Amino acid sequence: MTGATTERARLSYVPAQHTADAVEKAGILPMSLRTVHFVLPGGIDDPAAPSGGNAYDRRVCLDLPGFGWQVTRHAAPGTWPRPDQAARDHLARTLSELPDDAVVLLDGIVACGVPDIVTPQAERLRLAVLVHLPLGDETGLAPAVAADLDARERAVLRAAPAVIATSDWAVRRLVSHHGLAPERVHVVAPGADIAPLAPGTDGVSRLLCVAAVTPRKGQHRLVEALAAVRDLPWTCELVGGLGHDPAYVAQLRETIVRYGLADRLHLTGPRSGADLDATYAAADLMVLTSYAETYGMAVTEALARGIPVLATDVGGLPEAVGRAPDGGVPGILVPPEDPAALAAELRGWFGEPDVRRRLKAAARGRRAALDGWAATARSLAGVLARLPEAPRRAA
Repeated sequence: MTGATTERARLSYVPAQHTADAVEKAGILPMSLRTVHFVLPGGIDDPAAPSGGNAYDRRVCLDLPGFGWQVTRHAAPGTWPRPDQAARDHLARTLSELPDDAVVLLDGIVACGVPDIVTPQAERLRLAVLVHLPLGDETGLAPAVAADLDARERAVLRAAPAVIATSDWAVRRLVSHHGLAPERVHVVAPGADIAPLAPGTDGVSRLLCVAAVTPRKGQHRLVEALAAVRDLPWTCELVGGLGHDPAYVAQLRETIVRYGLADRLHLTGPRSGADLDATYAAADLMVLTSYAETYGMAVTEALARGIPVLATDVGGLPEAVGRAPDGGVPGILVPPEDPAALAAELRGWFGEPDVRRRLKAAARGRRAALDGWAATARSLAGVLARLPEAPRRAA
């Protein structure tokens, strides 16, 4: 069984990697902390709405002090990236109260929809914008809304001295799509915490999808694929927040019932901590059917436990899947709009023991080679250390 591959246009720009030596040359000393003001979504700690972006933000807050940066968090409540007036006023006040030449890291979901608030601050603050997902890439937006958000994001990113993305693919996309200077766009990939190897269930039949239940994550396509292989002895858990798009969740539940899969396919809601660990430990195969991903932290969370992956071939997901040191591929990639291809790969997974053994061996190899979160914090520290002085001060 081989994963379906798609040929995507490749851009020539290769993002620069910030190595440990580069960080040391920048003068980052853990005993001499500088301050970065991190502007974050208000719901970053909400256990009912977990996301890879929130997990990334929380983790770098913890790890940056080890690389010379004390983090001051500034929560920005609001329905980002389209906030109401109260949220806009709160963000404007937060930024205006920061001292001249302060180093400021802004989560893109907060910053990129409000250029009228953010771009004037580039004249006096040292800004870096962290883009977890380009705003216009969210699935289900009306074309006019997507175009407006795209234009707003472009204005913010062109004004920021540094833009941070979470994969090489995302860096290339931002440079090309928004016409950004390549030297101002940096890759700071998520890390992973190596966990105990997942024992699984019977080695084949327990499927797991960890993702917020939204149109962009494409769980309806997974349901369609599973309906096509209902003769196989699978069970599947969809673990993720249910509050982002209640209409989509309701439609998904109806689809599951219509196909007669309610006893085998469960929407469990979000899980965290020991509950999430136990869920991963029982899984035999991770499945992710997203339409757009800049990286895909759920993929590396699975691989950190030696769980193979079946995922859509979009965005940064191939980077997250990666390869084991011996070249083995720990996952299968399929086109995003092709439930039949997904179903075919599931039949192969169940029917070909040699393929399962090969995938599991590659997943264990990839697990041992994953970068930890210290590498993420080190790279981010290097970007922050190189922020130029604000134009007003430099003049």
